[in-house]
Amino acid sequence: MHLKGNAMLYQIEDGTVSVGGQTILSHIDFEIKGTEKIAVVGRNGAGKTTLLKLIAGQLTLDRDDRRNGTGILCSRAVTIGMLSQQMAGDPDRTVEEELLGACPCQDLYARERFEYEREYDRLFTGFGFGKQDKRRRLAEFSGGEQTKIALIRLLLERPDILLLDEPTNHLDIQTSEWLERYMKRYDKAVVMVSHDRFFLDRTADVVYELEGGTLRRYPGNYTHYRQEKLKLIRLQTKAYERQQEELARLDGLVERFKHKPTKASFARSKKKQMERMERIEKPIQDGVHMFAGAMEPLIPGSKWVFESEHLKLGYDRELLEITIRIRRGQKIGLLGANGAGKTTFLKTVAGLIPALAGKGVLGQNITIGYFDQHSAEITSEKTVAEHFHDLFPSMTEKEVRSTLGAYLFAGREAGKKVSALSGGERARLILAELLQSRPNFLILDEPTNHMDVQAKETLESAFQAYTGTILFVSHDRYFIRQVAESVLIFEGQSVLYYPFGYEHYLERREREQAGETIAAQVKAEDQALIAGMRAVPKAERHRLREIPTQEAYLDWKLRLAAERMEAAGGRYEILLGEWETQMQEWAFLETRPPEQELLWEKLEHAWELWHGCCMEWADVFAESPNWSKPV
Repeated sequence: MHLKGNAMLYQIEDGTVSVGGQTILSHIDFEIKGTEKIAVVGRNGAGKTTLLKLIAGQLTLDRDDRRNGTGILCSRAVTIGMLSQQMAGDPDRTVEEELLGACPCQDLYARERFEYEREYDRLFTGFGFGKQDKRRRLAEFSGGEQTKIALIRLLLERPDILLLDEPTNHLDIQTSEWLERYMKRYDKAVVMVSHDRFFLDRTADVVYELEGGTLRRYPGNYTHYRQEKLKLIRLQTKAYERQQEELARLDGLVERFKHKPTKASFARSKKKQMERMERIEKPIQDGVHMFAGAMEPLIPGSKWVFESEHLKLGYDRELLEITIRIRRGQKIGLLGANGAGKTTFLKTVAGLIPALAGKGVLGQNITIGYFDQHSAEITSEKTVAEHFHDLFPSMTEKEVRSTLGAYLFAGREAGKKVSALSGGERARLILAELLQSRPNFLILDEPTNHMDVQAKETLESAFQAYTGTILFVSHDRYFIRQVAESVLIFEGQSVLYYPFGYEHYLERREREQAGETIAAQVKAEDQALIAGMRAVPKAERHRLREIPTQEAYLDWKLRLAAERMEAAGGRYEILLGEWETQMQEWAFLETRPPEQELLWEKLEHAWELWHGCCMEWADVFAESPNWSKPV
């Protein structure tokens, strides 16, 4: 994350937009500085697309006599381009004719033309098209492919302000990752709306939240915005509750003394004090429940949850062979292309389909909670509360309501009929049942499909609080990052294990692709971290070399790297504490003080230093004899 300069490029000051007589944006302030990458977030229907259309010039501000600001202001003439979900152009023309025809320089031998064509090639292949596709007519492409071509054309135009509405729709994970890298290098301003939280995390350095028709600016990426938002809600809730207590106390004094002649003036002064008090508004709750304490399984189960040897997976043919040991408490995300064997592996571990050959054994006292998309195909005319209570009859009605509320089935939601729930709501209900039953081994296949952000973040919190073992598949990269502590990568007929989590794996893979030698992605185990888990790619590669004696030199290097990492971490922790203290003081200021951005930049720099030291430590650790090398 890098805040991009301070020069104001575009600004909306005290602007209001109404559509069809309904106010969508109310007295908003919004600005784009330099080449900032800005994410606009908010619930569906909050007005995010309306804001993009306003910036694009497709909508105008209301004529508002109460406006105090200047409306819309640009520092200079700017070009603005917005991604259209429909392909503009002649459907009978080829992609080549359409995109090269849009080149501003028609001189075939000009340097500008050369640069344009080179970027066109880079974008076209980056979005997953083959060179032969350039000769296809636009009408031959699907709607999703036409949207990708529209985005390519927009990127080739290089507007000063690029507006993107759901840019990762129709993109697979590999293409989304490619677009993330491209956005990081893009030297123009970008304003984007997306439900892909991981994409926003990797590209945005500023987040605007749209809520109740108003905007609030947060420096940093999506995760930082969520942390700050929840912190502000807690602070404002406490301030609101304190003020309500004080108002109740003062009102009690007024009522007690207003009819007593000797105390009437005292009562009047207290009443005036109440009237002069600037009211703190009750905060709008976020709609996400965060699970604070640990969620323990009913029984812990054995140390080794699942062990396999020469286990061959597949249906009518072998997909892959794997030897693996999963230890109690591990949370492992499965990555890989469709058809690579991820779901087959989950079903084999769960005992739903037999292995083709080999050995796979669950540990003693292992209780499984299994979820896939078929799990949510429940039909019942009972209410959510009745359905849940029937499954857990020992719970009181109050406990049922409290538990359901934690999974966002509060109040009226608990009174809905199960048959009236959406697919995402039914999935959430089934997952609430699984977690309430407290198995010690959760096996989950796409648990958050069709869920809104609030539901996803609630379940992410629940799975983080859960202390049992989780093995899961998800296409939601943010969910993988939040829940998985390690990942198994299914590639062809091989399986790679990576013990440091999803985002760390991506960083190291990018460094590998850049030509750096990375040892941490291994086809075996790190004995110290995973204590015996084994993931082996092919037949006859099921045994690991013995770990040799650790050399003093590598031990010395590791100690030095650890000391640097701890020192950088201490500096970051001090600045983080300073930031949290200052944010409490700045929380309710009407304007953002200049020191806030300065302190944020210091905090960000300290984080980058600490993160770099962590990566250095991981590289040294990868050289260590404790790290088993590929056989």
